This record gives sequence, structure tokens and C-alpha cells, in this order.
Amino acid sequence: MDEEKISQEELDEKLVNNAFQELLDSYLSSRHRKKVDLITKAFNFARQAHKGVRRLSGEPYIMHPIAVALIACKEVGLGSTSICSALLHDVVEDTDYTVEDIENIFGPKIAQIVDGLTKISGGIFGEQASAQAENFKKLLLTMSDDIRVILIKICDRLHNMRTLESQPANKQYKIAGETLYIYAPLANRLGLNKVKSELENLSFKFEHPDEYTNISKKLETTQKQREKLFDEFTKPIRAALDNMHIQYELKQRVKTPYSIWNKMQNKHVTFEEIYDILALRIIFTPRVREEEVNECFNIYVAISRIYKSHPDRLRDWLSHPKANGYQALHVTLMSKTGQWIEVQIRSDRMDEVAEQGFAAHWKYKDGLEDEEYTEDEAELNDWLRTIKEILDDPQPDAMDFLDTIKLNLFASEIFVFTPKGEIKTMPTGCTALDFAFSIHTFLGSHCIGAKVNHKLVPLSHKLKSGDQVEILTSKSQHVSPAWINFVSTAKAKAKIQAILRRDNREVQKKGEEILMDFLQKNQQEYTPAAADRLAEFHDIRKRNDFFIALGEKRVLLGEKDIDELTGKNKKGDEKGGWLKYVPFVGNKKKKEESQKELFVVPDKFNRKKPIFITEDNISQYKFPGCCHPIPGDDALGYIDNKNQIEIHKRNCPVAAKLKTSFGNRILDIKWDMHKTLYFDATIRLGGIDRLGLLNEVTQIISAQMNVNIHTVNITCEEGIFDGSIELRVHDRDDVKTIINNLKGIPDLKEISQIM
Repeated sequence: MDEEKISQEELDEKLVNNAFQELLDSYLSSRHRKKVDLITKAFNFARQAHKGVRRLSGEPYIMHPIAVALIACKEVGLGSTSICSALLHDVVEDTDYTVEDIENIFGPKIAQIVDGLTKISGGIFGEQASAQAENFKKLLLTMSDDIRVILIKICDRLHNMRTLESQPANKQYKIAGETLYIYAPLANRLGLNKVKSELENLSFKFEHPDEYTNISKKLETTQKQREKLFDEFTKPIRAALDNMHIQYELKQRVKTPYSIWNKMQNKHVTFEEIYDILALRIIFTPRVREEEVNECFNIYVAISRIYKSHPDRLRDWLSHPKANGYQALHVTLMSKTGQWIEVQIRSDRMDEVAEQGFAAHWKYKDGLEDEEYTEDEAELNDWLRTIKEILDDPQPDAMDFLDTIKLNLFASEIFVFTPKGEIKTMPTGCTALDFAFSIHTFLGSHCIGAKVNHKLVPLSHKLKSGDQVEILTSKSQHVSPAWINFVSTAKAKAKIQAILRRDNREVQKKGEEILMDFLQKNQQEYTPAAADRLAEFHDIRKRNDFFIALGEKRVLLGEKDIDELTGKNKKGDEKGGWLKYVPFVGNKKKKEESQKELFVVPDKFNRKKPIFITEDNISQYKFPGCCHPIPGDDALGYIDNKNQIEIHKRNCPVAAKLKTSFGNRILDIKWDMHKTLYFDATIRLGGIDRLGLLNEVTQIISAQMNVNIHTVNITCEEGIFDGSIELRVHDRDDVKTIINNLKGIPDLKEISQIM
């Protein structure tokens, strides 16, 4: 037994030493200052602190901090301060050491970053997994002090995703959902393209394993075709570049399974219909660093003599880099085989910035101290400033906050000019009102319209790149609640909500005073309970909403309210006003009976085990109307506030929020159905209209498939038809078979399932 124990310890020792050696080798080959002693000291300290602890996968715990440090060094290009912080990132949270101990041994900078990482950790893998939106808020607050906190946090998340296999399925959905919702967009915004792609792909793999496998297999089987196309396409390009005596490298960029699946979902196309799976990257080393932009255009001119370029698909990120630092020239060329192929032209510096983000900027700054930040990251600082502004006005609902920030994370940019010709970067899809708020809150809150390219437009007018915008204001203009529906930037949303809340507080105060006066006149005492009772009597759920209704004169108080407080209303009415009962006449008993049948989660319920849905128990679960899951769908369960279980599709937008906010209430769902029950499914059709087409469609569905058609809704305009058919099916397989059979009909061009 002792021999076995020794050999296991020796194996662990070897495993850990090899991993640390790989980290050191990676660090020594980087351009950062060589602080090997400090990194070794941090490693020994962390190893001692985590001694004897193992991860769920069975390996020693110290392997996780080493892996995170390796990602930070190798894939994000960070230096010794970040590597040490990554090695120590779990010490304060998981052991008896404090931030003060870290500061005494490693200095204030590393201690500050470790402290930031501890604050935002909140036990993401622990049972106490808190609402992630709150954690995200802390994450951004800390990030405002030092961007390295968030870069290391993203490295930590990437390693957790790579080792997610050892977690139970319900945890996998929570962590994958959270990654797609928060971390992948963050990595994208910070320019970590490689990391973003891997996070998305891993999330997709755990949430939709079958679809991931299918797409991966299709990519594998079409690999040879792509290589042949790539070789033929690049042959004349290589010759042209050689003639220009350019030092270059040509790379294939193949779309990831996640981005292929995403496109299939959004554009309702099949794998075979996606034309931009393959792209070409031309990465060159400029003769003179200052001339790299000109060289990009020279290469573009040379290759557009060989192939015809698509006039609408030239993307110039050279003159105006994206806010995450991305620079390149994108052009789409028509190959000799009749396929459009995107070509991305970048210098070696641009390529590193594209893959590693802001961290790569440091490599090209001469004489820069190890990891010192300069004002060069102006765009990133602007973004952090926006976040700080939103955080300065804390919002009551953390999920709203997360959505607001997310809007800015995902956005790609357009360029808009002020009347004086200054250029402003704005997110795509932004309106004239967003632009007004981006300049100044006063301008936004008093905005009545705008002139875009000297033409008068409403506040909701969407701006396009190159627009010149002049904002028109009026002192009598006030912020309207309707504005929130069409603004798209985080700053505008946050400011509008803050102003509306301030206005509401004033109205609320007025309503409170009205109620107090009324009660005083009728010799009644004001208590919160009395206010709640009257709110319920007027069918208003929240006390504050009741005060607002009073302040706005939507509710007028009278004798009945006093009767309600003194109990003079009829006994049958004790639950509130007569309005309460009208919608439920004759239904109340039925409603109560149906609610009794729902499964209620007991206290000691094993949340790690999957729940099997069968014909016998399906009525015990709730199926909300947001995504209509049917047997065969990738689904998950959510334990709601009444301890009942809701069933959602894993890619449902509501489920995305639930995974992020209430990760510890997520359950794994498996279907065990045997084609006895029917479910609704809607198929969207589009194509070229002709006589008898609808007849062929209905023949295939009802005659061949024995499926009931519920409703048909078809519109036809100028020879093109578009519509939907609602069917009663047993499961997802039925839908797939119907779609495949319909594909055989000539003139039917688009067939997809609606969520």
C-alpha cells in the first residue's frame, strides 16, 4: 500500500514539475523581462498552499493555476506580474492565506490583482454559485483598476471550459451558458479572437453535443475539398506576392463549428449552403513598420487583378481600427470555381493584435517597462469609462445591467461625423438618440430630433457609417419611457433609466403624501401593511407602483378603500377588488386542481441526476411559451421560485439568462418518449410560387408522413411565396424527416423550423 502511495505521489510530482517547466519555457521564449525567480517563488508558494487538494478530474489542484498561467503567458501574451497572479489566483479563496500575506511576499501589484480575482470568483464551481450578473458587476468594477484582472479571469474560464468534462451535466449547462453570455463577448471586446472562438466552441460542444459532432464530421469530410480549393486559389496569389518581393505567410481560416451552427440558425441555411467556411489570411512582414497600411493596399491591388472582388464586401479596418484594436483589410474575391472567398490582409503585428488583443500591443513598444500600461489603449479606456458611468448609477436589477453591458460587448462599429467633422465611433444599429447621449447627457435628455446629412429625422432613426449628425434640442423636452425601446447603447439606456427613476421617485413621493392625507382625513393610521392592502385591492402588485399610480392620478381613493381597510367589504371579496374575480369565473377550482399536479422539488433533491420526461409524468412539468421544447430537443430544467420545474430549450434566450443568474437551479433533462403524444411545431417555407405547389407540400406532410396539419399561413407577392405551417408531431425526428422530404419539391427554396 505504501509503495502504491509513494508511486502516486511521485507521479503527481512528475506531472506538476513537467507542467511548470512548460510554463517556464513558454515565459523564457517571450519578449518580457526574465523574472524566473519571482515566478518560481509564486509556484512554490501556491503548490504548498494547495497541497493534498485535488480537482474533480482527479489531478492535483495546482495543475489548474499552472494551466491558467500558461494560457495567460502563451495565448494572451502577458508577463511575469500576470503569471504570478494566475499561479496565486485561488490561494486566498481556497486556503488560509490572506491578501496581506500575498502583499508581504509578492508586493502590492500582484496582491491587488489576486484580490480582484478573489472578489469576482464567488465560487462559480461551488454549490453557493451566486447570481452571475452580480459577479459580473464586481468583475467590471475591479477591471476598472487593472485590466489584467479580467484577462486572467478569462484565462481561468478557458481552462475551466477545457476541463468541463468532469462536471455533472446540469453544471455543464450553467457554466457553458454563462461562458457564451459573459466571457466570450468579453474576450471578443478585448480582442482575444482565438480565446473567444475556443470559448464559444466549447460551450456549443457541451450544450449541443450531437450538433457539434455532426458539424465537426462534415468539416472533416470536406477537408480535402477545401485544401484543393485553397491550393488552386492561392497559386496565382503566391506568384504575385513573390514578384513583389514580399515576406509573407498564407493561412487557411476555417469557420468554427459554433459560428457555422450560429449562421445555420440565424440565416436558416444548411451546412452545404454556407459559402464562407473557408477564408484566406495573408500575413506579411512590412519592410518599414510605418508603411504597413500602404503595403496592405498594394497587396489588395495586386490580388484584385487576378480575381474579381465583391464591391459591397470590402471592409477597411486599417484607417479606423475596431474598438478592440483589430486592424485588417477584408476583401471577398470570386474564385475560378465560382465561389466567393474572403481574403484578410494583415501585417504580422496586426495578426498578433487580432489573436492576442491588447496584450500584443506591448510587444511593439520599445523600451517599455514590464507590463506598464500607457495611454495608447485609448479606445479600451473609453470603454472602461462607459462601464464606470453605468456602475456609478447602480441599477436595481442586475440582469438588466448585464444585458445593457452585453449590448456594447457584441456591437461592431460604425463611424459617424459631428457637424464640425469630428469622427465618432458608435455601435452598429445605434440611433440618433444614442448619438446624442454619447456626446452629453443634457443633449440626450433634451433631444427632439436630428439632422442626418442635413435631412430632418426622428430620434429613433438608425445611423449608418459615414452619416453626419446634428442633434436638435428643446428645453421643454423631457425623457420619455418609450425611448428605452429604441436606444441600443449601454450609456443611453443607463442614463434614460436613471432619469426615469428620478422622475418616478418624485411622483412616488407625491403619491405617498396623497395616501397619508387621505388616511388622516378618514381617521386611519398609515402603515406599510395598509398601503400593501390597498395596492392589492386596486390590483397593483407592488407598493411603490401603487404610490406612482396615485401620484399620476391613475388611481383615485374613495369610500371603498376605507371599507377595505376596516373589513366592511363582503366576505367573498376579502382577497381584493371585484376586478380580481372576473377573469376566473368558474375556473378557480380547476386552476387549483391543475396546480396540485405539478411536481414540487423536495428539500433533499439530487440536482446532479438527470430528470427523465415520460408520457406519464410530462404533465408534472411547466412548459413556458418562450421556446416550445418538444421531445428530441436539447433541453434543460429550471427550478422556479415555487420549487416547480420549467423545461426550456438549451439555446432559448430565457434559458441563457437563467443559466447566468440561477446556475445552481439548472437540471439536466432527458426525453424518454415513445411517439404517443403530439406536440406543436412550426415550419417556415419560402420559394417561387407556381400552380399546385401548396398541394404538393400538404400531400407530403399529411399523406406520406401521416402528420396532422394544424394551421397554414401563406402569403404571395410578385411570384415569391413565404409562409408557415403548424403541425402536430411526436418529436424532433418527425420535424427533421418532414423537412428532408420537403426539400425534394422543386421551387421550394427555404425550409426551416421556427423556434
